[in-house]
Amino acid sequence: MKAVIEKVEDGYIERFERSLHHSVEKVWVALTDNRKLERWFSNLQVIELRKGGTIKFNMNDGSGSSIDMEITDFKKGSILEYEWGDGRVRFELYSKSEGCLLIMKEFISTLNDHTPKDLAGWHVSLDILSALLNEHYMDFPKDEWEKWYKKYSLAIKQIEQ
Repeated sequence: MKAVIEKVEDGYIERFERSLHHSVEKVWVALTDNRKLERWFSNLQVIELRKGGTIKFNMNDGSGSSIDMEITDFKKGSILEYEWGDGRVRFELYSKSEGCLLIMKEFISTLNDHTPKDLAGWHVSLDILSALLNEHYMDFPKDEWEKWYKKYSLAIKQIEQ
């Protein structure tokens, strides 16, 4: 499902929703356990899982470079929010009778050339997460990313007009 991009008072919110046929507990583990996290978003590593704790973004470029991002909101099993560049990323989990609803939001202050790249990246990463939850591992599909990058580039241009 394509992200919804909304203009708000202090910037923009990009919102992804995914209905998953898995329990909140199983999805929470995929979001927060480093053994699962590395399989769907290999740049991320949880260092200290609590409000005020740290998630590390490893560049994975051979340089050993990384960025520490603060966890800005946390409620075990339902909310994980952390710094993301100049903004924040937030995951919310809600139980449903047939599994759970995952809502992922990215809060950004301004749209720029990187915004559609980020949106396409999150879109594909959430697809990889869904596959992992279904016991399928997949490499990052560059062709899918390119398809979504084009769609999100058009969406951003429409918002900017």
